[in-house]
Amino acid sequence: MAFITKKDRSKERFSLLLLDLEEHYFEQHTAYNLSSRGPVANRRSSGSLKICSKSVIFEPDDAVQPILKIYLIKEENVVAPYKYERTKVTFQLEAPGKTEDVVQMLLQLHRASCLDKQGDQTAMVAAILQSRLARTCFDKNSFQHVTEIPHMECVAEMVSPLVTNAGHICITDCNLYFQPMNSYPDSVVQIGLHSVKRIYKRRHGLRPLGLEVFCTENDLCSDIYLKFYNTKERDELYYYIATFLENHIVECTAESYMLQWQRGHISNYQYLLHLNNLADRSVNDLSQYPVFPWVISDYSSTELDLLNPASFRDLSKPIGALNTERLERLLERYRDMPEPRFMYGSHYSSPGYVLFYLVRVAPEHMLCLQNGRFDNADRMFNSVGETWKNCLEGGTDFKELIPEFYGSDGSFLKNLLGLNLGRRQGGGRVEKVELPPWASDPDDFLEKMRLALESQYVSEHLHEWIDLVFGYKQRGCEAVAAHNVFHPVTYEGGVDCDSIEDPDHKIAMLTQILEFGQTPRQLFVTPHPQRITPRFHNLSATPSLSSSELSPVSPSMESFEDLTEESKKMAWSNMNKLALQSCHKIHKEAVTGIAVTLGGDSIFSTSQDSTLKMFSKENGLQRSVSFSNMALSSCLMLPDDKIVVCSSWDNNVYFYSIAYGRRQDTLMGHDDAVSHICWRDDKLYTASWDSTVKVFSISPGWINLNLVNTLDLSPAGTLLATGTKEGTLTLWDIANPLPLNQLTCHSGKIHQVAFSPDSRHILSVGEDSCLAVTDVQTGMLIATVHAELEQRCLCWDGNTVLSGGMSGDLSVWDLLSSKVIHKIPAAHSGAVTCMWMNEQCSSIITGGVDKQIILWKPEY
Repeated sequence: MAFITKKDRSKERFSLLLLDLEEHYFEQHTAYNLSSRGPVANRRSSGSLKICSKSVIFEPDDAVQPILKIYLIKEENVVAPYKYERTKVTFQLEAPGKTEDVVQMLLQLHRASCLDKQGDQTAMVAAILQSRLARTCFDKNSFQHVTEIPHMECVAEMVSPLVTNAGHICITDCNLYFQPMNSYPDSVVQIGLHSVKRIYKRRHGLRPLGLEVFCTENDLCSDIYLKFYNTKERDELYYYIATFLENHIVECTAESYMLQWQRGHISNYQYLLHLNNLADRSVNDLSQYPVFPWVISDYSSTELDLLNPASFRDLSKPIGALNTERLERLLERYRDMPEPRFMYGSHYSSPGYVLFYLVRVAPEHMLCLQNGRFDNADRMFNSVGETWKNCLEGGTDFKELIPEFYGSDGSFLKNLLGLNLGRRQGGGRVEKVELPPWASDPDDFLEKMRLALESQYVSEHLHEWIDLVFGYKQRGCEAVAAHNVFHPVTYEGGVDCDSIEDPDHKIAMLTQILEFGQTPRQLFVTPHPQRITPRFHNLSATPSLSSSELSPVSPSMESFEDLTEESKKMAWSNMNKLALQSCHKIHKEAVTGIAVTLGGDSIFSTSQDSTLKMFSKENGLQRSVSFSNMALSSCLMLPDDKIVVCSSWDNNVYFYSIAYGRRQDTLMGHDDAVSHICWRDDKLYTASWDSTVKVFSISPGWINLNLVNTLDLSPAGTLLATGTKEGTLTLWDIANPLPLNQLTCHSGKIHQVAFSPDSRHILSVGEDSCLAVTDVQTGMLIATVHAELEQRCLCWDGNTVLSGGMSGDLSVWDLLSSKVIHKIPAAHSGAVTCMWMNEQCSSIITGGVDKQIILWKPEY
């Protein structure tokens, strides 16, 4: 559970939750409560006196006696040491020398509480807090090792649900420390930098002041959440940790997680957790608690049928739009509303909603939020079915779920603490949550909820809900069209609190925002692609995206691509162990293309020296042919192993017969240089700088484009991808020469495009030094990886990329982590211009501007 801390504090009575909202706990002293009542022996009780910004709290050592909280604003509660009066509470400090300091501080706090305006009170308390922090510094005796070197120190607050605790931060060369000003709950919190797995910048109170540190991969709870007093210090600490961890952890983007999820590498549950994290949602901030969708709509049947679409909620609509009649009433009000207009008067996630679900495991948080009282018994979380029904029919209830509904701990559905939560109108006590008939107990309920979340239906439709909550339907005209418009103050940037001059107005606005709930930070501005699942129905309205192109991926697979041959898997897993086999320098200018016979006996290469060369590893150069006085740009081997086709800057395509050792034919099909060629099913595809791609068979055809620099055919031969000098990637249906999708994914020339083996993605590299992954189905750019230097050519298996760069390096990339996992520096003494890989992925040949052709092989 999110509210079960890593250290058991069940025996402690005092908690920061006893403080009011925005109240600070300064210090504690051993003291005695002097009473004028009762037996003389009991009139002096020992305990701990805690000085807070709005109150004084006395925690008796005797657990039978109640904790006292005396508000400073009330005149009768002014504390005077050693003063005994029947109407006043009197405390005596164990250390008399501290008395005067405590009195002066209490007088300051009392003066603050007596100010008329809340904004003035808050400002004065903040000044007192900063003054207290400035008088102290981090105690370096808390270092784990005497050799630690401190990097920076600053003041901040540690954040937990509904409360914060001020103190000092110190970061060294190996540890992050937080030392609470009041030594509560520990004198120091220490986190080893080597144990950190994830770090996130956070919005806290609508300002970019938060930083959350995780030492686990998939845990909801972080190890520490810090709120800084200025963004500069937050960013400095963040970048120090990020720099330290650069070689230890990987910072993933929404796009990289999307790619993992779409391929089935992570579950729906894991993906939603990652998106929540990236969108500033944290279990330590109840106004931005992680949000999960209702996915089941059937809470009345005795059996849950997860193969029946009727069992599921429509994920393309927000909760408020699921009931047509209610939506009509809301829209009518919306149309008559003055600006700024909104459709829903409450949010789908707020502190009240979170604690509505978690009251049985976090009652102290509910009592803190609601001034020491539970909600009316009939408004409590009594039944899953009733709650769903109210979300469908209630006029102001549009809440979604929290991650706990898809977790493994069902204690939030039970009343294990034996809480007295009241009686309902029917007389029954509020105990455990009533579950649907199809669930035998809380564990069974959570298991079926998890199965539903990972089901075929949800996997096929979850992207629609992501569009609403994290994506392009969150704001603007798309949100209006999707009936997904909430109050303006819930959106990031909707209110600039720093520009509000009136302190009272500012505090009221902040309180409203934090209690009302906040919309997640927008992660996607274009439609989210659908997940690849074992079977698809109505995947696209485009007939060209056939089942042969979008083949199913087995759910039991662990790799990204369905590489059926074990040799391919092994080859790519060892791509970071490339060994040089031989090197051949047979051209006078840069190598531009490589083609190999099926048996690998003969290798052909083209060059800017206008020649086609034929050689073998064993016998060296065997033939040299010149077709033109201009550069040859690429070459390919026809399937019969008898003809090599070469493209040239002289606007022609040449066919060379291996058997006869001469040019067999010349194709004059363009008005400018031919930049690239492909062959599939007895058809030749040529790309040219004359702005056309032409298809030659019995009857030639052509496609009009900008200056085309490269092209590639999908493995099934039904889709064509082209890349232009302007950076535009276009996807074409071979059967119909009209673009299916087009986007500018590079800021300059695209050097190469390549389909993944399953035709679901296209990888491109360009002169902007980026590797871009485009989703074939949606035409959406789903990942961009920035390389240090420009990459010129590539081969890939859908996840791992082997690329050749301008510096001559060969790099092996893991697209999921967006990192280079291996590099062969200076493989060529200049740019790597072309690359060839055999079908088994076990032999690689590269060519470069250094005129060399190098043969490589993965070592096993």
